[in-house]
Amino acid sequence: MSTPLLELRNVTKVYGGGFLRRGPVTVALQDFNLTLYEQPAKIITIAGESGSGKTTLANLILGFIKPTAGHILYRGQDIHRMNRHQRLQYRREVQAVFQDPYEVYNPFYRVKHIFDMAIRNFQLARSREESRALIEEALNVVGLRAEEVLEKYPHQLSGGQRQRMMVARAFLLKPRLIVADEPVSMVDASLRAMILDIMMRLRDEHQISFLYITHDLSTAYQIGDEIYILYQGTVAECGDTVTVIEHPKHPYVQLLINAIPVPDPDVRWGEDQVITLDDEEMRTSIHSGCRFYPRCRHRMAHCQHTRPPLYRVGENHYVTCFLYEEQPTPAPLAEGADVKD
Repeated sequence: MSTPLLELRNVTKVYGGGFLRRGPVTVALQDFNLTLYEQPAKIITIAGESGSGKTTLANLILGFIKPTAGHILYRGQDIHRMNRHQRLQYRREVQAVFQDPYEVYNPFYRVKHIFDMAIRNFQLARSREESRALIEEALNVVGLRAEEVLEKYPHQLSGGQRQRMMVARAFLLKPRLIVADEPVSMVDASLRAMILDIMMRLRDEHQISFLYITHDLSTAYQIGDEIYILYQGTVAECGDTVTVIEHPKHPYVQLLINAIPVPDPDVRWGEDQVITLDDEEMRTSIHSGCRFYPRCRHRMAHCQHTRPPLYRVGENHYVTCFLYEEQPTPAPLAEGADVKD
């Protein structure tokens, strides 16, 4: 089998503590495994509520922070052990689109500046005409016209235009992977649909994969090929997006899906009550048990002290819950992934 494009092996990020400081720690992400191949391109959704570790994962993949443990490999090479040439190639092939489409711009420059910097830093063009052609191609992909936007300042564009400009800037570099952190959370419904459609076209027509980070399960269901649902830094459930959302197995994911109101007056919303204790008490050590233990109706004694591994509950469907420990022999998600039968 070919080398994966991106591979995360037991990636863990812990904040606080340290050699000289023995204060409390927060486990932001623990033992996360993911394998993404270059072909076919996919949209992999990372979903979860605020504080679940989604943005921490994005920052780790982009190289903004280093993992406390585990490895992040790109084309088989650890991203924190790359030489200068490899790192430059990684920066070109792994791009980012962030949540706030305004903060990423320098308000003192016209918006064409973001394209000029990318072309200059990565030496994409040998002439001004070639540079202009590349920019126009990128803007056309996202439905913008160069003569209407390039000479404007960021405040003169709408939020949707600014966000599409960031997608165009990422596409300009012809990346293999775009990390999109809540890219549609700050735009209205019509522009949200447009940006999601752009993501799917980039996947299908240009073979660009996405790591789509969101708290919105409806958009995840709409465009995602696979989904990882995080709870307090750990994977609760993962696999095929449609299967996970339509047939959730983990108690937390079931509550999450059931919490979505349905347009039916005969269905009363909010009737289910859960046990509510200290939500963060299980997050202060990598040796603690199931993160959902304080709120789980099905909790067992060993859940408090032993963290459940991934169990296979169907084709490309995995769940971290001891309720499923009597399942058939699984196929692991990634080399080194903790998957049990």
